[in-house]
Amino acid sequence: MERPDGEHHWPRSYPFCGGAFQSPIDFQTQLLRYDPSLPPIQVQNYNLSAHEQLTLSNNGHSVKLSLPPHMYISSLPHRYSAAQLHFHWGSSNLLTGSEHTVNGKQFAAEMHVVHFNSEKYPNISMALDKHDGLAVLGVLIEIGEFNPAFDKFFKYINGIRYKDQKIQVPSFDIRQLLPAALNEYYRYDGSLTTPPCYPSVLWTVFRNPVTISHKQFLALATALYATNAQDSAPMPLHGNYRKPQLTDSRVVLVSFNDGLHGIFSVTSPAERRRVVQKLLMGDLADLADDGLHQLLPKLNPQAGANNKWKNTKTHGLHNQATQHQQWPKVPSDTVHISSIGKNLPRHGSKEICFESLEKKVLHQLQRYNAKGQTVEALRDVVFPELNLRSYLECKSELDLQTVRQLVQGRSKDEAAELEQSLTKAMLRHMRRQIKLNGHPNQKSIIGHPRAKSVKDFSWGSAYPKPQQVEWED
Repeated sequence: MERPDGEHHWPRSYPFCGGAFQSPIDFQTQLLRYDPSLPPIQVQNYNLSAHEQLTLSNNGHSVKLSLPPHMYISSLPHRYSAAQLHFHWGSSNLLTGSEHTVNGKQFAAEMHVVHFNSEKYPNISMALDKHDGLAVLGVLIEIGEFNPAFDKFFKYINGIRYKDQKIQVPSFDIRQLLPAALNEYYRYDGSLTTPPCYPSVLWTVFRNPVTISHKQFLALATALYATNAQDSAPMPLHGNYRKPQLTDSRVVLVSFNDGLHGIFSVTSPAERRRVVQKLLMGDLADLADDGLHQLLPKLNPQAGANNKWKNTKTHGLHNQATQHQQWPKVPSDTVHISSIGKNLPRHGSKEICFESLEKKVLHQLQRYNAKGQTVEALRDVVFPELNLRSYLECKSELDLQTVRQLVQGRSKDEAAELEQSLTKAMLRHMRRQIKLNGHPNQKSIIGHPRAKSVKDFSWGSAYPKPQQVEWED
């Protein structure tokens, strides 16, 4: 029986866990877009001195190794400084525990090296809920040869068998934990894979996995407990991975195109800007003539597109360790507010603060006794903005909901013209998909429907900063 703190129930306490742009995802070939401008990942100061000490800990959810902020990634638009690394894995009799998968293939484990945007935010706590706050390097792990780099701290793992135990270990060259080649990777916009699931992560998942020996894997899968040492019923810590999430009209940029047939290249930024400018100020009839259908997501059937958390009976049938993890809840009366809804920050303007959006939506829905709509309302607010930002940076498709939001404020005649053009474009593609596949995938055609949210919100002002919650990614 699934406990109420399992993955399926996360959205009840953490609405973003049921929202948009969630991670992990399955890297399906039809989602990939080759971007020749993606540079090799460059990391700085990863070769730490053995005189430094790192903290190795068991937080009840994972093994975590602290990292100093003078380690950073230098090949991203901002400087992202290191904070920590941690792992997700399977169990001793289930050698599948990675969070990201490749065409459905799940690896034995996955390592996440977490960085925060140190150019804009003073620490990781401040960056956690900002749309550009985090960058995570994902390393897929498979069973194979013994890996001496991982043994630098795996050999100390018996010192943190129980939750909240921590020890100091000597530093080493963290670069040795990464694949030899850092020029082949998947890139997309996503979220923390643990509560509160803020969609604040720029993901870089390396194409080539690293190996650890079966003995090293068992050190993770069998030696650790998710409970404290004094607990009378110790619970093993294993299977701590989240299942793949909906792609939400995103595509995945890749820095490689060898060995992949039928992979598309990204649309040029200039063309995307032209389309958006026409939506904002141009003639919608001309845009329809140019091919409005190019704005909508590709109509490839997406695995799991109909498995949204609230409608899936089997969603909760995941690993026991995830079901029993205890996640501290954000106090409902201690969160500050920023503008959303009609005052949603536009691309290139002020930052999106997911924590503030959550409180603002919840505060308003409580006035209308509609707390159960929190997830849908947040998704309704956040999805268009994230989708537009990602679209302009050639990382996603432009969802229909986002197209509609772009023309808000236009005349009613133009809005009606847009609806007619979109309807015609959708019908053409529905007929084409029916002809090709037999059954249209409505989710991929029309995007996510507008939530039934309260109109004419009257937003308040600031609330105190919330207490910290514990998180992984």
